[in-house]
Amino acid sequence: MAIRALPDHIISRIAAGEVIERPASAVKELVENALDAGARRIAISLSSGGKALIRVADDGAGIAADDLPLAVQRHATSKLDDEDDLVSIGTLGFRGEALASIGSVARLRIATRTPGAAHALAIGVSGGAVGAVEPAARDTGTTVEVRDLFHAVPARLKFLRSDRAETSAVADQIRRLALAAPGVHFHLESEGRTLIDLPAETGANGLSRRIVAVLGSDLDGNMVPVERAREGFALSGHVSLPTHHRATGRDLYLVVNGRPVRDKLLLGALRAAYQDVLTRERFPVAVLFIDCEPGLVDVNVHPAKAEVRFQNPGLVRA
Repeated sequence: MAIRALPDHIISRIAAGEVIERPASAVKELVENALDAGARRIAISLSSGGKALIRVADDGAGIAADDLPLAVQRHATSKLDDEDDLVSIGTLGFRGEALASIGSVARLRIATRTPGAAHALAIGVSGGAVGAVEPAARDTGTTVEVRDLFHAVPARLKFLRSDRAETSAVADQIRRLALAAPGVHFHLESEGRTLIDLPAETGANGLSRRIVAVLGSDLDGNMVPVERAREGFALSGHVSLPTHHRATGRDLYLVVNGRPVRDKLLLGALRAAYQDVLTRERFPVAVLFIDCEPGLVDVNVHPAKAEVRFQNPGLVRA
């Protein structure tokens, strides 16, 4: 069979499959963009588990008029200037794929306004076809609406779970992001019903209050702060007392340079720290932040940015 170049619309949908697996993936990408824009309040609305509608509205910096058409193009980003930035990434979103990927498989509309702008602007994308920029109405910030997710690739819809399961996956994603950014107000609603409402938490005990709000009131008084630094790495956060444990390991949260991740190396180190005080069937609760120079960790090893690779994994584990 002869080798041939794929059409652009097929390339875009292949890329979308790597980044947008389900509604929760789209929500993650959009909320990360809002956080990068400096949002202090992020409101997420769903319909049919995100299959019919995802709306993410923020009060961030917005998108400039000249940048709006570029925002929906593949590999267009404001977060990288040259190849050296790829080894020193300091933002959550950086690939310039999320909006283009969503627009290639759904009906996407972005309404945005920058501080001082006379009015808001909007642009739409449907199945990869980009519309014209037009006036819109909203305050400073950005609203992204995603309708009919995967309408352009209906075969993908067969692999989505029930509306309830997809909504639950979105809620889990929001909790993870809320723990990573306690100073931001997160609001999630589905079919008009509020599922999560987490006001911004600031001050010395802001993180502990956010942990209790997200993971349960039983943790109040059962968590201890952790703060250590070693050879360019800083570890902080809260972990549960050995007397307080849970039946699963789902409440082990790791944040690397502001990015929620699932890292087997770090999770293994955390379990090892408790092995003398907990049975194998019980798990601690932990929300830990690891901060280091961006060049010491590669966040570009996973299409959905869910994993990281450390330059010196042994040091980090220790």
